[in-house]
Amino acid sequence: MTEYYQLSDGFQIPKIGFGTYSLNGSYGTRVIEQALSTGYRLIDTAFNYENEGAVGRAIKNSSVPRDQLTITSKLPGRHHDYKEALATIEESIARLGLDYIDLYLIHWPNPKQGKYVEAWQALIDAQKTGLIRSIGVSNFLPEHINRLEQETGILPVINQVELHPHFNQKVQRTYDVSKQIITEAWSPLGRASEILTNTILQEIAARYHRSVPQIILRWELQLGVLPIPKASHHARQLNNLSVFDFELAVDDMQTIASLTKTNGRLQQQDPAVYEEF
Repeated sequence: MTEYYQLSDGFQIPKIGFGTYSLNGSYGTRVIEQALSTGYRLIDTAFNYENEGAVGRAIKNSSVPRDQLTITSKLPGRHHDYKEALATIEESIARLGLDYIDLYLIHWPNPKQGKYVEAWQALIDAQKTGLIRSIGVSNFLPEHINRLEQETGILPVINQVELHPHFNQKVQRTYDVSKQIITEAWSPLGRASEILTNTILQEIAARYHRSVPQIILRWELQLGVLPIPKASHHARQLNNLSVFDFELAVDDMQTIASLTKTNGRLQQQDPAVYEEF
């Protein structure tokens, strides 16, 4: 059974999604089809992943009704110009083989370029014409979101950021809550890094008779975060989705929170300076 978060625009979104980064071609299509059959209803892709076609084919091959799916894609940095942004949104819809996209995000703010407000206006207008249902951002800091609000009066409903036990984003999460923005986590399991072999997490997992990924995902859910883990194998897909039938104690939540690091980003992609095209 899928549980949902309520977005500030009135729509609902599943509390766990499926990440598709690097799932390309026929192999990617098969893995995404499998995720849909396993029970995932939120699928996350991006123009720059070059797999919107694979996602679209998986949706077409699936028996899941379109109105039960939430499909996310993202605008790349090289198309922040207003007209280019609108054309890219239309191209994403065409690649996916859909009539509209449920959630569309600006992938990175690219502050040196300084065009993210222009891109945001394109998302607002695409939403008005029915190309997009909900609009949001990815990797935006409070200063970037404040500017969007000041210049357009419209806030994103989602902010997708790097978030895992080594980088728990407490400041960003607090800010997002203050603006009624749901924080979505990319790399929620730390990209299968040493986080999964952390002895503290392993001890907690043993006590709950759960896997470390399940403990991490449950921790994120109890923080009010929406994780989008990627998993190629059916057993792991199912494992990641099976986190709604237990709850972590307050002490364990605090213990996991204490694992965060000031420089916990996996690849030093700081949105204040990082540029993605």
